[in-house]
Amino acid sequence: MFNSQKGITLVALVITIIVLLILAGVTISLVLNNGLIDRAQNSVQVYDNAQQNEMEQLNHAENVFNAYYTNLTTPTTPTTPQGE
Repeated sequence: MFNSQKGITLVALVITIIVLLILAGVTISLVLNNGLIDRAQNSVQVYDNAQQNEMEQLNHAENVFNAYYTNLTTPTTPTTPQGE
């Protein structure tokens, strides 16, 4: 008769675990040695600075617009020349 066993062998399981450990080690060394975390933190700082700069520009533009709009809607009183 045929001997058909289903399942995974211990050797296949050990080889799979070893391959996963090697991949994890390579990934960790790439992340730490290439400064990936430092570059990510630097990118966050650059993004925050750009966002702050954009907010300052928008606030300035809003102030200029409000000043201009206020001057348009404020009624002016006619002035009489002096000496008349």
